[in-house]
Amino acid sequence: MSNPCQSCGACCSAFRVDFHPVELAGGAFAWGAGVPRELTVPVTAQLVRMAGTDASPPRCVALAGAVGVAVACRIYAERPSPCREFEVEHAACARARKRHGLPPLAPQD
Repeated sequence: MSNPCQSCGACCSAFRVDFHPVELAGGAFAWGAGVPRELTVPVTAQLVRMAGTDASPPRCVALAGAVGVAVACRIYAERPSPCREFEVEHAACARARKRHGLPPLAPQD
């Protein structure tokens, strides 16, 4: 079965994505090369945000494709912790899908 996130992308175009600068490329974190700095905007000394996620409407700059059709994260291996921790079973997924006119995912999805 394919990953429903590969045809959704609603979460990437519904929420702000804030994280600690240690996750940026060159930082001391546990995975990949880190989030490319040029895809982020500083918020405070202890907080950065994925560019585009505070726009109206929000859309992460790393999201490629059409929401609800076929999408991909251009930095999937280096995505920040909020993206890594997001769960399709969570109510936030259903809210994001609803914002884009998509039905909630069924448990088997």
